Amino acid sequence: MIAINSRKFDGTIRRSWHCELVERRSSLLIFVGEFDADVQHSELGRIQKGTVSYEYYWLDRWYNIFRFHEPSGKLRNFYCNISMPPKFENDVLDYVDLDIDVLAGPDLAPTVLDREDYERNAELFNYPDELRAKVEITLAELLEHFEKRDVPGAPDLFATSE
Repeated sequence: MIAINSRKFDGTIRRSWHCELVERRSSLLIFVGEFDADVQHSELGRIQKGTVSYEYYWLDRWYNIFRFHEPSGKLRNFYCNISMPPKFENDVLDYVDLDIDVLAGPDLAPTVLDREDYERNAELFNYPDELRAKVEITLAELLEHFEKRDVPGAPDLFATSE
């Protein structure tokens, strides 16, 4: 199993979990994990035990994408983090979450979440202007992927959408 650490800008761990690496395509790493207990999430509501998470991380991109499936196998939603490119070594994947998220249901209509958290942390951690610009560019790129229903290098990502 691979440990995945979502970190704040200062390097402290925000969340940590374990997944299995199921595929590597050039800079893309695809993991799969399963919730071992029910979780109440502020944006996603109740996530049932047995929900499966397919997680797509690119070592050279400023976002990652999670595709959640209900225990029945039905597509639940997509959840995307704007983040600094991850580092993967010694069975640990680490990334810095930059707070802005994108949520999309099976219809792939995206909603931007947590802009207030981003603004607050950008001030708290004094995000450089270049980083702030990269976040906005990456957000626009990610929204375009949903609009076009295509993520370069992962043509099957939306294949199971309804």
